[in-house]
Amino acid sequence: MRGERTDRAGSSRAEGPRASSSSGTSNEPNAKCLRPRAKPEKRLLIMKTIFICIKGALGLAALAVAGCSSSGSPASQGAADSGADTEPQTLIHAADVPIDGLPAADTKGFDDGDGLFDLPFRPADGLGPLYVRTSCGACHDKAARGPGLVQKMAVVGADEVTASADQSLLAYGHTVRQGLAAGATTPIVPPIDPSVKITTRLGPPVLGRGYLEAIADAEIERVAAEQATRTDGIRGRINRVTYASQPNSDTSFHQHQPGDANLIGRFGLKARVVSLDDFTADAFQGDMGMTTPMRPSEPPNPDGLTDDLRAGVDLGLDHVNRVAFYLRRIAIPRRVGLTDQGRALFEQAECSVCHVPSLRTRKDYPIAVLADVDAPVFTDLLLHDLGPAIADGMTDGSALSTEWRTAPLIGLRFMKTFLHDGRASTLLDAVLAHEGSARASIDLFRALSDADRSALLAYVGAL
Repeated sequence: MRGERTDRAGSSRAEGPRASSSSGTSNEPNAKCLRPRAKPEKRLLIMKTIFICIKGALGLAALAVAGCSSSGSPASQGAADSGADTEPQTLIHAADVPIDGLPAADTKGFDDGDGLFDLPFRPADGLGPLYVRTSCGACHDKAARGPGLVQKMAVVGADEVTASADQSLLAYGHTVRQGLAAGATTPIVPPIDPSVKITTRLGPPVLGRGYLEAIADAEIERVAAEQATRTDGIRGRINRVTYASQPNSDTSFHQHQPGDANLIGRFGLKARVVSLDDFTADAFQGDMGMTTPMRPSEPPNPDGLTDDLRAGVDLGLDHVNRVAFYLRRIAIPRRVGLTDQGRALFEQAECSVCHVPSLRTRKDYPIAVLADVDAPVFTDLLLHDLGPAIADGMTDGSALSTEWRTAPLIGLRFMKTFLHDGRASTLLDAVLAHEGSARASIDLFRALSDADRSALLAYVGAL
């Protein structure tokens, strides 16, 4: 057995894994390992707290002058598709803030997890042997999109779209990893072969992801069944996936076991991940080479290294759960400038078939303000064939090269580029790039007058 050792988040390896704590407290850190990093982390949390407080004070002052008020009730969180300047009622220019109406202890836990989300790892912490980025925040800055990105590679057929049955050229997987640590000398790079397709994925926003996790399975199945009856080709399907992680001892959100099949994928650009704790553990392992009890093995690498400078599992389960605690409570930024005209055009062009304005959450979801509400997420969480132009050759679960999960339209006004790889510099470019099963909707969009197209794009841009 290994001796007791404490990770940078304060989780003791000699203890069993602990459930997520809303207070964000941890065991006394190992002074030798942690003291150099404790002060920067503390300063980060203090600065973020001061910043949020200042924004809150300014926001309250602005509301007082305007003579209006903000409501954080669950009912108000769910009506974002009903017209102008609707809920959720967070600060107008704020992203990466907690959902309104959370208990004080949850807000404290949110700040704790936010600090861990932005914390960069070092080789001594277990970074590597190979990695893409050193922190979660590097790909999801302020919980939004990018700036970090991941390159993917796949062996494709002659059409440069369809994934080949033989992927043996990619002995170490589909992700390019060029960061080296812990004695690694050989990065994972695309082989020089014309059959290898290389694509880019920007880190997607994580705003409002607790709402996505809270949506009832029956709601997603209902929407899929309704779309299956359509005759215009606009239809999607659920990505049924198999749970790949080890179990989480905190069973408040789920009780999945390795090998559990037929689960509904929700997270990731192709909906291959089921829950936010699994999403977190998967990113620690795949993007940073940071192993956890849920994902305890290092990804294969050309040097054959099976561990890093920190022997054994790098992060305790408590670290995973504290980051997931934060992710589950990030607000949907307040939507300002939505108009009834824009909403009507959104429906007229059939955008709302896939970008469903709201879906009902489960009654038993453990976060009370997210339970049994209409979640204003503007997605169906289904896979849709968007045509060969944006195909990446990748298969995730049952998702094919041309299939992508409907992107939630959340926080678009904070984005500078659009689509999974940022190829679209405007919302118009992004809309027109939709092909495949979205063709009927795009034809309706093209048929609109210039003024109506502008009004529709303004509506989407305000989401």
